[in-house]
Amino acid sequence: MTLQTILLAKAANQARGLAIDAVHACSSGHLGLPLGCAEIGAVLYGHALSHNPERPRWLNRDRFVLSGGHGSMFLYGWLHLSGYDLPIEEVKKFRVLHSKTPGHPEFHETPGVEATTGPLGQGIGNAVGYALAGKMAAARFNTAEHEIFNYHVIALAGDGCMQEGVAMEAAAFAGHQQLDNLILIYDANDVTLDAMANKTQSENASARFKSIGWDVQTIDGHDMAAFLKAFNKAKKTKSGKPQLIIARTIIGKGIAEVQGTAKGHGEGGAKFSETARASLGLPADQHFFVSDDVRAYFAGHKQRLIRACNKWHKTFKAWAAANPEKAALLESRDTAPSAAALLEKIPSFPTDAKLATRASGRDVLQPIAAALPLVFGGSADLYGSTLNYIAADKDFEPAHRAGRNIRFGIREHGMAAIANGVAYDGLFRPSIATFLVFADYSRPSMRLAALAKLPVVYIYTHDSVGVGEDGPTHQPVETVSGLRVIPGLDVIRPADPEETAGAFAAAFARVDGPTLLALTRQALPNLNDIPVQLRREGVLKGAYIAVKETAALERILIATGSEVQYAVAAAKQLGAGTRVVSMPCTSRFDRQSAEYRESVLPASCRKRVAIEAGVTILWHKYVGLDGKVVGIDRFGLSAPAPIAFKELGLTTEALVAAAQAL
Repeated sequence: MTLQTILLAKAANQARGLAIDAVHACSSGHLGLPLGCAEIGAVLYGHALSHNPERPRWLNRDRFVLSGGHGSMFLYGWLHLSGYDLPIEEVKKFRVLHSKTPGHPEFHETPGVEATTGPLGQGIGNAVGYALAGKMAAARFNTAEHEIFNYHVIALAGDGCMQEGVAMEAAAFAGHQQLDNLILIYDANDVTLDAMANKTQSENASARFKSIGWDVQTIDGHDMAAFLKAFNKAKKTKSGKPQLIIARTIIGKGIAEVQGTAKGHGEGGAKFSETARASLGLPADQHFFVSDDVRAYFAGHKQRLIRACNKWHKTFKAWAAANPEKAALLESRDTAPSAAALLEKIPSFPTDAKLATRASGRDVLQPIAAALPLVFGGSADLYGSTLNYIAADKDFEPAHRAGRNIRFGIREHGMAAIANGVAYDGLFRPSIATFLVFADYSRPSMRLAALAKLPVVYIYTHDSVGVGEDGPTHQPVETVSGLRVIPGLDVIRPADPEETAGAFAAAFARVDGPTLLALTRQALPNLNDIPVQLRREGVLKGAYIAVKETAALERILIATGSEVQYAVAAAKQLGAGTRVVSMPCTSRFDRQSAEYRESVLPASCRKRVAIEAGVTILWHKYVGLDGKVVGIDRFGLSAPAPIAFKELGLTTEALVAAAQAL
């Protein structure tokens, strides 16, 4: 046994001690994974990972994603030992308000955390996204003389992650796309939260993954030499397949009273902390203990990592000097595009244009994709309907890694989780598409994108009962409002081709969170009564005065998306005192200054009617107690779009009647 092996074995037990002490201190947390995977952590952070604690976002680092985010003390312990900016004081504040060690790992909050994880399976999808970005980066930027991108993506997941559908969607995609820079470590301890795993699963994980194009190794997860051998083999493989290492472990190892049982999953073992610490060889009088020799080892290892990173930077500088255009493109990833500049790239539509906003979106996307070459588009087997294919480029596939169109298959949840991984990585800008009604299949990933402030663009079409004959199963009457309540997610429903231009510019210019574009299947007229510039720029503010009253203000009609046309027509019947407000994005409007919001919706005018082809509940915020909402508080029906709108009361006449009844 070498000195390094002895020190890493000590480090594994001391990492166990950090987890036990942290969970015991706050009487909350999960000990099972940190204790069961301690030897895996020791090998990864003490030897095998290529990373730099001084530069957590180094471009060519290995990316480690803890998919089982409930085991966050695993990650915090190893980041602390490795020398990241996570001092022992922060470890002691585990799960304490405003600490760098929240209950589950959060992107932006803790150096070295690559993804916000906790909802099970998400981290596997995120890791696939990181691996996808790595393949795209290598194809786009590496040259015969300089290989600047060759990193690996490593994810650690347990039985809970593997049972989630999102994980299997992403894994199938990774196998099909031959993402051989991806290594998934399966912490196979035969335990889930409630019971032993055999109560809920009986599949052969090895056979399952082999069948979808993965290489698989099975090892004893507590045998560091065996794990290192398997890990090195996975890194060096030339098989063209992603890699699964099934690591057989004992959950909660080190706490004899609960290890190997469901009680070892959470904080149940913390009450046995003193006997456990003694069995691990930790001093009784020193909590959060790390020995001097372990600290010295990791300090020395950190210097080795820094030297390797510095060596890469020399290669990077030579590459940049030899490839100034590629270097400028790579540098552009950190520059937020201007919505105004993007709008200048988009030609105006003919005044007689009558297009579905999904079709005008297709036309708008092309100049944006040309202006932003790091943008890619994906679709859940619906390019022919969502119309978001980047026409000047090709498909991303094993034979063409530089392609900007990604066929995700019918995997909406996996697609959204993978897009998050690409956005976490930060090199490329993901946009993805499906029918809006299927947003519920991707909603958990969309929620995490909002939580982590990821600039993902969702181009979701067929936005209302305008879907028509497909009927209520495909008519998302509640979906738009359901998405609007997610904090940080902008939902934009443009009213015509020019508002669509503004919506796309707003979405791709936003870098502090995700945006969903809700686009129609049915054709909409160009709203020529409203100036082109006003329509385009008004979207950026979320709402604007589309038709201004020409007499004393009597009433306000508020509309969004395909229903703005009805409000414009109704205003002509209601008279000169009627104002029409187009509100394509409620959250953008809510972020405007109080002065601007008052100028659009003055408090003095209480006669207000809102109209949307969806549920009415959120519009009461804007019409007030005296106002009315014309909408659909029921599911749709199967009929051609014009008939469906009339049958459900979404007409100019209904809007006029509601306004006159105030």
